[in-house]
Parts: sequence; C-alpha cells; structure tokens
Amino acid sequence: MGVKNITDALTLANYAGLDLVLMSGNSTPAVGKIMDYNKFKYEKQKKQKEAQKRQRETNKEIKEYRLSVVIDIHDFETRARNAKMYLEKGHKIKAQVRFKGRQMAHPELGRDVLNKFAENLSEVSIIETAPKMEGRVMYMLLAPKK
Repeated sequence: MGVKNITDALTLANYAGLDLVLMSGNSTPAVGKIMDYNKFKYEKQKKQKEAQKRQRETNKEIKEYRLSVVIDIHDFETRARNAKMYLEKGHKIKAQVRFKGRQMAHPELGRDVLNKFAENLSEVSIIETAPKMEGRVMYMLLAPKK
C-alpha cells in the first residue's frame, strides 16, 4: 500500500477489521502489515511444532543396555523386553558387556550373551555392528528393522 503514516495505517486496519502488525521496526521507514494477528500467531506456532516433530524424527536416540557375563535369566529377559519397546519406537540399541577381573580370560562368554540378546530381538532388529571388544567392554549396536 506504500508509505503511510501510523494514523492512516491504523484507520485502514480498523476498517478492514484486522490488526496493524509491526514487522520490522528498526528499518527506515518501519515496515508494518495489516493482518489477523491471532491467525498469524497460530500459523507460526503450527510451523514451529512441525519443525520440532521433524527434528525429533531425525534425532533418534541410542539407548544403552549393560549386561554382564553372569546375568540372571530374569534380568536378561527384562532388558530384552525393554529394548524391544525402544526398537519398536525407532531407537537404536547399544548392548554392552563389561568384564570384571578374571572374566577377561573368557571373552567368548560375553560374545555369547550379546549374540543371545540379538537373537532374542531378531524379529524387530538387525545387527548394525557385530560384537566388538574395546578395553574391558564388548559392545554391539542393534538397529530397528524397516
């Protein structure tokens, strides 16, 4: 509508039944827009929520599950059940076995526990990284099936 003084712009906005919104106050001359401000706020909030939703989908978490070489059956099943829930939500799982003391002499026992864990979750996951030893910890990454 061109350059107008404030009183004329307010009058135009009142006749249209809309609001005069300051878009850029630090420019010369100041830029204003005649619009429905509540609708503008609603649309802006809607776009922001959609952007957050997209960001959350791309940033899936890696959940860690610590197992041990001598883990009890019930503990193992509980961790597997919880891991299955997270895999169904789309998260990745990092299962790790920490070796204590003389357990380091038998890393195959830890590998067996990790393989059993992966086998238990095979219907909802695939092995992304095979069991790997790093110091006293052996770990494996599981990703959800598509």
